[in-house]
Amino acid sequence: MEHKHIYDKDGKQLCCTQEEKINNIANQQLKKEHKEVGCCATDEPNNDEHTEEDGHDHSPISDGTLQMFLPAIISLVLLLIAIGLDNYIPQSWFTGWVRIIWYSIAYLPVGFPVLKEAVESIAKGEIFSEFLLMSIATVGAFAIGEYPEGVAVMLFYSVGEVFQGLAVKRAKANIKSLLDQRPDEVTILQNNEAKTIKAASANVGDIIQLKAGEKLGLDGELLSENASFNTAALTGESKPDTKTKGETVLAGMINLNTVAQVKVTTAYKDSKLSKILEMVQNATAQKAPTELFIRKFAKIYTPIVVLLAILITGLPYFFVEDYEFSQWLYRALVFLVISCPCALVISSPLGYFGGIGAASKNGILFKGSNFLDLIANIQNVVMDKTGTMTEGVFKVQEVVLKPEFNKDEILAMVNTLESQSTHPVATAIHQFVGKVDSNIELKNVEEISGHGLKAEINGKELLVGNFKLMDKFLISYDIDPTTIVYTLIAIAYDKKFVGYLTIADSIKEDAQETVNKLKALGVNTVMLSGDKSNVVKFVADKLGIINSFGDLLPEDKVNKVKELKALNQTVCFVGDGVNDAPVVALSDVGIAMGGLGSDATIETADVVIQDDMPSKIPMAINIGKQTKKIVWQNIILAFAVKAIVLVLGAGGLATMWEAVFADVGVALLAILNAVRIQNMKF
Repeated sequence: MEHKHIYDKDGKQLCCTQEEKINNIANQQLKKEHKEVGCCATDEPNNDEHTEEDGHDHSPISDGTLQMFLPAIISLVLLLIAIGLDNYIPQSWFTGWVRIIWYSIAYLPVGFPVLKEAVESIAKGEIFSEFLLMSIATVGAFAIGEYPEGVAVMLFYSVGEVFQGLAVKRAKANIKSLLDQRPDEVTILQNNEAKTIKAASANVGDIIQLKAGEKLGLDGELLSENASFNTAALTGESKPDTKTKGETVLAGMINLNTVAQVKVTTAYKDSKLSKILEMVQNATAQKAPTELFIRKFAKIYTPIVVLLAILITGLPYFFVEDYEFSQWLYRALVFLVISCPCALVISSPLGYFGGIGAASKNGILFKGSNFLDLIANIQNVVMDKTGTMTEGVFKVQEVVLKPEFNKDEILAMVNTLESQSTHPVATAIHQFVGKVDSNIELKNVEEISGHGLKAEINGKELLVGNFKLMDKFLISYDIDPTTIVYTLIAIAYDKKFVGYLTIADSIKEDAQETVNKLKALGVNTVMLSGDKSNVVKFVADKLGIINSFGDLLPEDKVNKVKELKALNQTVCFVGDGVNDAPVVALSDVGIAMGGLGSDATIETADVVIQDDMPSKIPMAINIGKQTKKIVWQNIILAFAVKAIVLVLGAGGLATMWEAVFADVGVALLAILNAVRIQNMKF
């Protein structure tokens, strides 16, 4: 992830407080995630990953990786020398206390942190932790003279923890790349002078001066005539987004061309990005059922394992004739190493955290790992029409004029007349035709409520409106308006019917792809809308959606969803998250389209799709399915391998080396499997 530095006008580096804050939030959340289950991810240094653009050294030393492996490297070197002196180059001096001290020194770099964690956990009342299991096993190995195995077990355990830490760091970086999008300082204009202040200190109403290449620190209203922004960090959309004067611009957008001025409309702490930060910060607090089960299981499992180890050591004394304490203690220690629940407990949270990170990287925000589980089992996707599968913006679809009229002249007159109105239909016509012709002179302009507009041009009457307007002025026409799905704008000039425009909300480019992918996933799609039934049916038929319902009030939508749930089917509702709040609350998973457009959307929905692309719906379902699949793969692998080696260890058929594989090896396999989701393409 790119490390952001902020400089003042003299080139002095300023504190990256926002970055540090986000980094600390991510670290604290991850530490909580792992320590709650008694699994120790090695605490890596608080270094960020860098890109080539930042001009920093990208070596392992710079990102803390070498420091993480350094204790293990020291222990490995000392262990290899000791094994060599024991077996290949025997030395008379390498015996007795010298040998014990050498192995002890080899043990300390990797063993001391674990022993320290074990003591601290006991002091906090968390007696049966993984740290205690590893401490007992390795110290016990020393007690019976198995020094190489004692060091080796802790060494491999330490290496496994480092790899776990790296995996966690990578998952964290994916989420941080979504969150860390604001500069900590902004340049505001005061008395026409530029002044740099902390972004958190900016007030609503301040004017921010944004240079080309700079990121916006707060949400605001564009004061410049126009400006192009890179919104990829917020929406995942690489195409520049051109904003015009008066439009909303958001924190995290990058100004691409000329200097722009933005009026702050939202306090720093209330910006859309702040709300997203808070949401993702709390995402892992909502555990998936699988994760909760594993955590509860680990708390019961660990003390049982300690008790069984004690029984393996002492119980054979009463049943075995040639009982040898050191032999059965060794078996018990092997049993303890095998039984360490690291692979089991880390695979679940890391898998879900990886799923949340992968979704975030694609502009999909899950409010908790429980929703990853729920969305994986969704049977029905119920979607709103306007703003979900359609653009939510009216556009001219067709121009149908009688051949005796000049199309360009008529459209120019209609555009001039509609420029007198603020109705969305007028806006659609203006966007279609373009600039108003200043040479056209309007007289006696009149707006007829519920009908349209009337004016005189060149002494002739121009009427633009619905067909009720034509009827009102006794203009005869030769079409049946009820047979046309779209909204119709009729035109009459000089007492003659000229033709009509059709205006509609256009279907999104990826809407068809969305429906096709949902069908491929075996998910049923239903369209509900408050729009006219014939319009809803037209859109649904065009997209291949069989079940569609129009003319619905919010309570009607609720009833439709209840009907589906009454069939014991899981339902995901996709809408704007505000008008459809009752349905969002009722559905198993509520997805909000356009999270950047509504504060209420972020607060009410379970999942937020940032870029309004409906194709992210099947992507979210697929991410949920893949996450759940990976989590269960890891759980089954950990249980199977540990069960086999536990039986072998208790029977004396497995050594410490097999125990190391059962613990560290399986943990590494689980970690590698869990991070796969971050490289998947959905």
